[in-house]
Amino acid sequence: MKNTISAAAQRTGLRVAIVGRPNVGKSTLFNRLAGRKLALVHDQPGVTRDWREADCHIAGWPFVVIDTAGLEEAFDESLEARMRRKTQEALGGADLVLFVVDSRAGIVPMDQHFAAWLRQNNDAPVWLIANKCEGTKGKEGYYDSFSLGLGEPIALSAEHGEGMAELYSEMVKYAKDAGVELSEDDEDEEGSLASDEAFDAREDEGAIRFEFNPERPIQMAVVGRPNAGKSTLVNAIIGQDRFLTGPEAGITRDSISVDLQYQGRPIRLFDTAGLRRQARVVEGLEKMSVADSLRSLRYAQVVILLMDADSPLDKQDLTIARRVIDEGRALILAVNKWDVTENRQETLQAVRDRVERSMPQIKGVPILTLSALHKKGLDELMQAAVDLFQVWTVRFSTALLNRWLHERLENHPPPLVGGRRIKIRYITQAKTRPPTFMLFGNKVDELPDSYRRYLVNALREDFNVWGTPIRLNARRAANPYAK
Repeated sequence: MKNTISAAAQRTGLRVAIVGRPNVGKSTLFNRLAGRKLALVHDQPGVTRDWREADCHIAGWPFVVIDTAGLEEAFDESLEARMRRKTQEALGGADLVLFVVDSRAGIVPMDQHFAAWLRQNNDAPVWLIANKCEGTKGKEGYYDSFSLGLGEPIALSAEHGEGMAELYSEMVKYAKDAGVELSEDDEDEEGSLASDEAFDAREDEGAIRFEFNPERPIQMAVVGRPNAGKSTLVNAIIGQDRFLTGPEAGITRDSISVDLQYQGRPIRLFDTAGLRRQARVVEGLEKMSVADSLRSLRYAQVVILLMDADSPLDKQDLTIARRVIDEGRALILAVNKWDVTENRQETLQAVRDRVERSMPQIKGVPILTLSALHKKGLDELMQAAVDLFQVWTVRFSTALLNRWLHERLENHPPPLVGGRRIKIRYITQAKTRPPTFMLFGNKVDELPDSYRRYLVNALREDFNVWGTPIRLNARRAANPYAK
């Protein structure tokens, strides 16, 4: 049994792994400790497949909580065996293990098997957690759990929060005894961009600048249809066999993030579940997985749409791309499995033609080819993501924009509406992420869509704002004599 923890764990907090057989409430306990609904929870066994972790604080003491897949007696190359190996990897760096059993179902032979396995093959202390002890139905299973030889169990109900106070108290006591440092108050990560460090792009007195904090991670999400190679791509980027992969479609269910560094910039990369056509999503669990993927898409800043080279940018890919654009996220189109593609030039040209025809509102979107399996094209992909994120955060000074607008209006004035000319007097950038502009003037809300597209395309060409959505809104000037 491990009596001491590493110096890194003393500074950053204990790593607490939650293990047990399928459907005993591990993910529910993980969400309760994390204080957020991060992991999918469903009555169906085996929902969790990849292990995930979350930072949490209990009474000021830092912990890293790890949710793992259900332990199963499988030792071949099946999906269950691969899940068990991933759980073993997560246990390798744990300072404390919470072994969860279902008190209502009682102790089963699988519980006894894995309790003995933990005693023999694990160096970290193992605490027995008797879950689902609410009411009187779990009492018999609670007393039976003493037979596992892991000491006195902690009775709780992760779903209802009963008994969590005792678990918190024991974890804080263990952290103190292990010498974990008390954490300081965290900075507000949702602060406004006004407090971020801004970087000038040109020597024009800040006429063009990029608003981002280099210390905050760039949020990137990899999305796409099932079996497009998303998990393989994330594994290739981080250089580890972190996520489950295989020939089976739909292996990934949870959206799980992993942190990495690229050229000194912190990046948080999200692996997401495959998105099928909505009409085909009928099961409740798949609906939850899709909702989790869409939530990751909404919170992402750069989205990598991964497509299969056999049928790139089909109807479902276009649906996903349009959703990304509607959310205002920076988009990269990545064609995977390029190493096995025969007609490469024809395939790439077909994708470009489809983008130009079906997504004219996001001209200049990067279209990259790669092979996640053979780790080819990854540097180009990551560099494009970092560059596109910078474009996504660009801000132009009002003086520069109005000089540009004056020149454009002279070259191509707005058309007549109802026999009267639209007068555009002023333009300013309302916000970044994505670049959003406001037009002010007389009857500007009646501008034809064609003229709006002209101004948006002119912004792209003159300021090199390619590959990111641009929003152009109009506001009519108030008439003081209207009443």
